[in-house]
Amino acid sequence: MPDTPAADRTDPPHLFSPLTLRGLTLRNRIAVSPMCEYSAEDGLANDWHLVHLGSRAVGGAGLVITEAAAVSPEGRISPQDLGLWNDEQVAPLRRITDFLHAQGAAAGIQLAHAGRKASTLRPWDQQPGRPAEVAADEGGWTVVSPTAAPFADGYPRPSVLDEAGIAGVVADFVAATRRSIDAGFDWIELHAAHGYLVHEFLSPLSNDRTDGYGGDLRDRARLLLEIVDAVREAWGPDRPLGVRLSATDWTAGGLTIDDSVQVATLLREHGVDLVDVSSGGNVPVAPIPVGAGYQTPLAAAIRARADVATGTVGLITAPEQADTIVRTGQADLVLLARELLRDPYWPLHAAKALRREAPVPAQYARAF
Repeated sequence: MPDTPAADRTDPPHLFSPLTLRGLTLRNRIAVSPMCEYSAEDGLANDWHLVHLGSRAVGGAGLVITEAAAVSPEGRISPQDLGLWNDEQVAPLRRITDFLHAQGAAAGIQLAHAGRKASTLRPWDQQPGRPAEVAADEGGWTVVSPTAAPFADGYPRPSVLDEAGIAGVVADFVAATRRSIDAGFDWIELHAAHGYLVHEFLSPLSNDRTDGYGGDLRDRARLLLEIVDAVREAWGPDRPLGVRLSATDWTAGGLTIDDSVQVATLLREHGVDLVDVSSGGNVPVAPIPVGAGYQTPLAAAIRARADVATGTVGLITAPEQADTIVRTGQADLVLLARELLRDPYWPLHAAKALRREAPVPAQYARAF
């Protein structure tokens, strides 16, 4: 885990301590969690993304991470997903990262492939009792997965990836990584959670393969490790690399926290700097004990047992709650999602509540 910066060694790490991973220092431990906006056309970022992400940087977050950016057109959750599969998509993202940097925030991107949960209508276009799948005559596409089983009724039936297809997925992540550098990003998070492609390989609930990408946990983790190794080489040694994991499937026969500790240990050994710990998403219905900070114990277990820095997300709303997570060593980074949708300036308000210095823009100083 990263050392506490010298300036903070007289004070235990707290929510407004800097966090250094490789060559990047975040101004605080508050990150904007990836949140799908379903507002792109042909994968291109637009004014909505600039204002959505930029306002959170103005609001004081240390790290602003984009929504899941598909590494291929087939890897989109919906036709309106953000993407980074071609060079035209670089410049609109560069406009955003330049703005984030000007506000003092680090810029992160989550690279993703939706697997068998791809080619679906965005949430507000879905209707009860009707398929979530985008019809072929409305722009739907063939989805891929380690298994031929669909995610649920109304979802596309996937084509099983062969080894050539797997190699193509790895190559897509590498190409998106190189474009992430061109777009000015400081941080990459690889999406291996929430029932999307890499999670589908990791979980025995969705991986029924009998080749070298199925079977025991190490083989089910093979795709993830191949992506990590290839991305790390393209990304370089000085930039931090994170991975989002679903630490448990919350379902009998699925991934457990013990499995995820093993995976996180492998990730650390392969050059991953932080594991962003989430859970669930690989089955339509699971008995998830949702409550305030319900996923933080999972992040704490991975941090302690895998000896890797972690981020935590999930119903974290109060400044004191977030500060306690960092102070007590449960996680190194607090990622906020819905709370930052409600209040883009949550970090500035949290700093006031915790009596800490806040990165208030000069234009807003008279209000603080």
